[in-house]
Amino acid sequence: QVQVVESGGGLVQAGGSLRLSCAASGRAFNIYTMGWYRQVPGKQRELVATITSGGSTNYAVAAKGRFTISRDNAKNTVYLQTDSLKPEDTGVYYCNADYSPQGMGVVLKSWGQGTQVTVSS
Repeated sequence: QVQVVESGGGLVQAGGSLRLSCAASGRAFNIYTMGWYRQVPGKQRELVATITSGGSTNYAVAAKGRFTISRDNAKNTVYLQTDSLKPEDTGVYYCNADYSPQGMGVVLKSWGQGTQVTVSS
């Protein structure tokens, strides 16, 4: 089983920046796509950005041009650089990792506990 742990959230003023990190750990696994999702109370969790093991990225419309996702495959870590933050970016940011235990032909998902990002106006 793979565990993912997020860090880097906090309180920032509008226009500021935060860098979120997410590290995946476990035994004998292959990591595929990793991504960041945001959830606010009363709403469904929504995509922010994803990145494949080969480096291909996908962004939500609201994140394009302001957020940058990257990863370090050697460290099984994904980052989300968030710039020009807006109050509407506020929420709990969750990290997700798609992984396959070695020797098993299935792809599983692991979610972190989330990190709070609050952007004040």
